[in-house]
Amino acid sequence: MKAIASFFYVGFLKPAPGTWGSLAALPVAYAILLIGGFWLLIAATVAAFALGLWATRRLTEDATDHDPSWIVIDEVVGQWIALFPVGYGAMMMSVEFWRLWPGWVSGFLLFRLFDIWKPWLVGRADRRGDAMGVMLDDVIAGVFSAIVSIILAGLAHGVLM
Repeated sequence: MKAIASFFYVGFLKPAPGTWGSLAALPVAYAILLIGGFWLLIAATVAAFALGLWATRRLTEDATDHDPSWIVIDEVVGQWIALFPVGYGAMMMSVEFWRLWPGWVSGFLLFRLFDIWKPWLVGRADRRGDAMGVMLDDVIAGVFSAIVSIILAGLAHGVLM
């Protein structure tokens, strides 16, 4: 259970365990995309969310801290969501996933920004004070990151000019 919540103990790296969790999510997402493409990344994200929610509930049910910093499975889920445009875009264009490297960079940086800043719905989910809030704020941060990455890609390719 602790291995799941800490994403195989990455969450115990210091400083900034959330950033370490997001960084660790990148090569795993790349491997998932190579093995099974965009649809496998979606399935892995759903599975990680379900397992993360279960583990977080169990580990924090009687604790005073509802969101210990070492629980980073939520960052993994959010980071993978932030990479959905990369996986989908590469699939639709039939190109290798690494060719969309600007999307990997923007997905990572934007996700960290939204996860730390916690604007609007991200902050609302975080303030729930329960395991669902722990997971949900990162899901929303991942969705925000994906949307902004799509907008940036559109601008970079002249689609939105």
